[in-house]
Amino acid sequence: MEKRFQQWIKVKRKQPEELLSLIQDGDDLIIPIANGEPHVLMDTLEQHCDMFQNVRIHQMHPAKEREYIQGKRKPSLTHVSYFLSGPSRKAYLQGQCDLIPNHFHQVPRILRESTKTSLVAAAASPMDEHGYFSLGTQADYTASFIGKVPFFLEVNKQMPRTFGENQIHISQIEGYINVDYPIKEIAIPHVTEKDQKIGSFIVEQIEDGATLQAGIGGIPNAVISLLGSHKNLGIHTELVSDGVIDLVESGVVTGSEKKTYPGKIVTTFALGTKRLYDFLDGNPAVEFLPVEIVNDPREIAKEEKIISINATTEVDFYGQCASETIGGSYYSSSGGQADFAQGVRLAKNGKGFICLHSTAKNGTVSRIHPYLSPGSVVTTSKNDVDRIVTEYGVAELRGKSIAQRTAALIHIAHPKFREELTFEAKRLGFLY
Repeated sequence: MEKRFQQWIKVKRKQPEELLSLIQDGDDLIIPIANGEPHVLMDTLEQHCDMFQNVRIHQMHPAKEREYIQGKRKPSLTHVSYFLSGPSRKAYLQGQCDLIPNHFHQVPRILRESTKTSLVAAAASPMDEHGYFSLGTQADYTASFIGKVPFFLEVNKQMPRTFGENQIHISQIEGYINVDYPIKEIAIPHVTEKDQKIGSFIVEQIEDGATLQAGIGGIPNAVISLLGSHKNLGIHTELVSDGVIDLVESGVVTGSEKKTYPGKIVTTFALGTKRLYDFLDGNPAVEFLPVEIVNDPREIAKEEKIISINATTEVDFYGQCASETIGGSYYSSSGGQADFAQGVRLAKNGKGFICLHSTAKNGTVSRIHPYLSPGSVVTTSKNDVDRIVTEYGVAELRGKSIAQRTAALIHIAHPKFREELTFEAKRLGFLY
């Protein structure tokens, strides 16, 4: 490191316990998503939590099981979730942590307006020769607070250095510690025959020069595997995963026809395998931006041929999609599904695909119903839904009446349920 930063390093390099001096009773700490979570700093905070009272920790999608998330460190520490994951799902269902409803792009604003935004503790890549750390696999909601809220960094040698609005200078932080451990990998999901069929229906409607939003899962992977003959695709997505690598390396993704950030892969966080993290490391073609930019429906709509691909667990005859509950029980949260549903509707030639297998429970239950299951929560509303896709086809719902939607959805339901669904539709007045 150049000599001009040695004085900064002397002042800013800390021990994990020095984080504690920056926290007061009643504070609100902000922690990034998934691999942005600073494990050593969080371990230290948990170990010394009896020093504090009523400190709230705000985070989407925590990566590690922690006792404070399970309510075992109250009233010292409380977990406030904005999207449930394995470590927080059971805790929420047992009443041990809070869940704040949100659209992903609004999380920075919610944090600004409803918390003290006392401190951000985040993982980061090592400082470069210019004195800048990168938030690595993240921009999410935390990048919105750079220069506005105190930051304490956990600098990990194995965190990829990325580019975009997730850069923070050593002069802007309260301190940092050095660590060296592998960041979490997510295995590439298996693509089933049903996923492949759904993917084929979607690919038929993707034009050359379109811009894609897709996440992790069998269906997005199926779509990606079928795009080999497309040209000049772009990426504007909240989550970038492994599938984008093959599209870039094969020349399918160039971003040359994008209206915003042409030539750039735009994302707000990344999650995948080491191959993905190696691809991101030092790659200036990937632009990490705050979620209030990436997921803002108005920003999404600037991409005239935006294609959004998301999943749901059930759909009713109105077109309402319950994507964050399973059988009426909370599983995740809204994430960015509604952000992109609204964005594609505003775009000149946007298309929004919400996908699901036609049945559940080994084919014994239809996922298309007259009404959503009791307790289910609507993620994408009837007013925002565009296209629903199962392995039996695509139901285009935009601009259609309730009766037309009902008929289209029954047509893509599993054949063994279509007669029953038709009978119920007529009995309930959806069809005449």
